[in-house]
Amino acid sequence: MKAIQILAAAILLAVGGLTLHAAQAQTADVHRTDLVRHDLSVPDREGIQVRVDFDPGAFAPKHAHPGEEIAHVLQGTLEYQLGDNRPVTLKAGESLFIPAGTPHSARNVGSGTASELATYIVKKGAQLVVPAT
Repeated sequence: MKAIQILAAAILLAVGGLTLHAAQAQTADVHRTDLVRHDLSVPDREGIQVRVDFDPGAFAPKHAHPGEEIAHVLQGTLEYQLGDNRPVTLKAGESLFIPAGTPHSARNVGSGTASELATYIVKKGAQLVVPAT
């Protein structure tokens, strides 16, 4: 009986972990790799860096973050739309500041894989990626 309880607990933990990962992932063709997460000298804030790789044609639907984001395109060409503003297209070596809580989306508009380095200054412990409507 104890073995069944342990197995059930392990399954619940695994499903919970998958659910958390799925909530942070944007789409199957957008791949996020956490690089750094560290407390800042500002109370209740942390810095996070993530590498985001976009397969050809990939689209990260409208979402927001609980703090500022600086997106730096490492390779390829990405189109960003912030709020209701006109889309902005960035190529490798270009950067974009996204204010806290601003709904935005990103799309790979180039012919190959595109990548960005996303740097966040956010509220500590808050969900990093929040789907926007």
